[in-house]
Amino acid sequence: MKILVLAETDGGRVSEKSLPAIAFAQQKSPEAFTVLAIGDNLQCIETLTGYGAQAVLTVNHPALAKPLAERYAPVVAHYARQLGADAIVATTTTFSRDVLARVAGLLDAPMLSDIIALEQTDGKLVAKRPIYSANLIGTFEVEGSPVVMTVRGPAWGKPEPKGADSPVQTAEAPADIPTRSEWVRLQGGGGGRPDLTQARVVVSGGRPLKDPETFEKYIGGLADALGGAVGATRAAVDAGIAPNELQVGQTGKTVAPELYIAVAVSGSVQHLAGMKDSKVIVAINTDPEAPIFQVADYGLVADLYQVLPELTELLKNSKG
Repeated sequence: MKILVLAETDGGRVSEKSLPAIAFAQQKSPEAFTVLAIGDNLQCIETLTGYGAQAVLTVNHPALAKPLAERYAPVVAHYARQLGADAIVATTTTFSRDVLARVAGLLDAPMLSDIIALEQTDGKLVAKRPIYSANLIGTFEVEGSPVVMTVRGPAWGKPEPKGADSPVQTAEAPADIPTRSEWVRLQGGGGGRPDLTQARVVVSGGRPLKDPETFEKYIGGLADALGGAVGATRAAVDAGIAPNELQVGQTGKTVAPELYIAVAVSGSVQHLAGMKDSKVIVAINTDPEAPIFQVADYGLVADLYQVLPELTELLKNSKG
């Protein structure tokens, strides 16, 4: 199987979010995968070079300076055809879902998302992915070639470093890049915190945090004391307490940090689908019957407004 791995970029820098897709390619086709990075004046290409790819193709063009799916998809489709790729793969993120759905359309190819396993059975490609809020694992036969897919990051982890670096090759952008859509702006929380999907520690808050100021004071304060990222439930996002980009769950982001602290989070199946692969889960809730305690490694039945200031202060003092 020839695999083309689409690296995630913001148009200028390559993201480590690409690594699970490279790990997938290492496992399924260690001798026949190529990595494609798209943008303009791309930086951090070395992030992609030490894992055994046949080549790392870089496409730089001013029209590709921002990650617009309408512009990136034809580039991916062009090189998938040129390389004769049997599979086009990226890590499951908002970026990959946006771009690869268009790629599948351009190639008239089947698409699968959030893949956790892929095997050849009786000459057929069989994929597995979480379904029904990750309460079940669905098995699917794939018909058609090439197949376009996103792979679930926690299921594949990070790739194994190989000896020599892969050659970096400059590739030309197709002449007919669409320009009907324009980049307006990127609006996010910022604040210098780690990326939610890459952080070692995530502190998430729920609807009882009342308002954005309270959410930032308590959840943001604890996350900063731990050097972690901030997450939120859908209820908190829908209530305007937290921005959309912080949502963890079935309709938000999937995370698997070393430590996940759920504060005032009831533990709906939709939220659990996005964080239950975390190595250690800590739950803080006033309701002892909250479903979150069923998956937590450690639980504390307490008022967050009493516990979090004490915990945050202890952490700050321990660093001093």
